[in-house]
Amino acid sequence: MTELTQLFDAVNAGDRSAIDRLMAVMYEELRQLARRRLNASPRGHTLETTGLVHESYLRFLNAGRLRVNDRAHFMAYSSKVMRSIIIDLSRAHRAERRGGGALQVTLNSQVADEAHTSDEQLIRINEVLEELNQTDPRLVQVVEMRYFGGLNENEIAEMLGLTERTVQRDWHKARLLLSAALE
Repeated sequence: MTELTQLFDAVNAGDRSAIDRLMAVMYEELRQLARRRLNASPRGHTLETTGLVHESYLRFLNAGRLRVNDRAHFMAYSSKVMRSIIIDLSRAHRAERRGGGALQVTLNSQVADEAHTSDEQLIRINEVLEELNQTDPRLVQVVEMRYFGGLNENEIAEMLGLTERTVQRDWHKARLLLSAALE
């Protein structure tokens, strides 16, 4: 068994020290994931790459018994946790400002690489994703990994065990559904 497989088995068995070791092994990949996401986040928050990774680690610990099958599952779960952290920060920032008004979101094929999204847009996207998760969880995973995780289609395909073309179709479908829901 590889070191990662042994770590995943230990984490699944409830070994809290295995989470520490897993984070140490995956730290650079998690930093890359966090860096890509924060580069596309709204300005005004105080969270940095290291802070997002460390906050993710704390959420892993607080989750109780973490269940991960393999590297792809761990990275998908990490994307979801980072999404949650960023959404929580956006909600807190929005609550501080008590701003409001209509919001307009345009999602296109370069959404993960474009200018920063506002807090309101992130919160609304999160709400739509929660609804979409009821009907098509894989689409939500693709959006989390692409939009919130900053991964490209090839990386997502590898992590989810899909073809790159399937990920492209899922991304296209998710963009259409999100755009319709956000109008």
